Amino acid sequence: MAIRPVEWRNGAVVLLDQRLLPTREVYRVCRDYREVVQGIKDMVVRGAPAIGVAAAMGIALAAQKMRDADLQRGFDRVCRLFANSRPTAVNLTWAVDRMRRAYGRHRGRPAEIVREVLRQEAIAIHDEDILANRAMGAHGAKLIPKNATVLTHCNAGALATAGYGTALGIIRAAHESGRRISVLATETRPFLQGARLTAWELKKDRIPVTVITDGAAGSLMQQGRIDCVVVGTDRTAANGDVANKIGTYTHAVLAQRHGIPFYVAAPISSIDLTCRSGRDIPIEERSMREVTHLGEQQLTPTGVRVLNPAFDVTPHQLVTAIVTENGIAEAPFGRSLARLVRGGQPAPRARASAET
Repeated sequence: MAIRPVEWRNGAVVLLDQRLLPTREVYRVCRDYREVVQGIKDMVVRGAPAIGVAAAMGIALAAQKMRDADLQRGFDRVCRLFANSRPTAVNLTWAVDRMRRAYGRHRGRPAEIVREVLRQEAIAIHDEDILANRAMGAHGAKLIPKNATVLTHCNAGALATAGYGTALGIIRAAHESGRRISVLATETRPFLQGARLTAWELKKDRIPVTVITDGAAGSLMQQGRIDCVVVGTDRTAANGDVANKIGTYTHAVLAQRHGIPFYVAAPISSIDLTCRSGRDIPIEERSMREVTHLGEQQLTPTGVRVLNPAFDVTPHQLVTAIVTENGIAEAPFGRSLARLVRGGQPAPRARASAET
């Protein structure tokens, strides 16, 4: 994949502005860490793994620009700014904590050494994410039937990660293995990540893709036109409850009703074992303007109240399997996820196989 949503280049953090896709491919060069914070808040960069990578690089950028004395005093403040930029994606706090630990191991050493350690740590987070995505894809591809039509919601592809993707990584790996698959991408209101981003990625990779409205999935399941569902996650609780883009829960309920496997692609960095269940996951509420307007075009009457939760929680009972870079978790997820997070042997493969 040539798509690079976030990159460290010549002492700056470069973000592909995903708000402008698919019609314009614009890269924002951030030379100040506050520009990276704002880019995360404004969804210039989005997707839980990509947000984590951007935050790590933003922290490294802040260290590069700070004077020696300010680095000692200001490092924790910078970390807090990034950690609070978006509340639901656990990859964000995971990456910030990892940068804190790297700083703590070298605190007190000359500032130029600390700066280089932080830069290398951020680049390592980026590179490890791509390797994890490819491993996840290899595990998950085995679950995708031959000649399958796969439904996906939102964008969990290269644009949402350092590259390759989580849910789309599974789809890419299945395609690369020779399976003849096609994808149904929900438009994903109100930010249209599916219509704008998922369709753009898959078209680039020449993987057959059809965009559908969010409300069309149930009818297509009823007609037997969907073989499985593959989605990403912004945070997975210890019991297997999954927070993902709003609408995911609806698709999971419909999939169970029609006997369709529902798979979640979850990097280890997105699994929060300190979070007992989905009830403990904070749900970000975004601006009502994302609903009331499409660009500058107003869609709803002035003064109408709007609710715009960015995520919902899918209970673990609706999840067939959770795919990680360390293997595939099945119910009971409390045990299988903990084993995979610790790096143990992969859990037994989910019931659906490549031959179904």
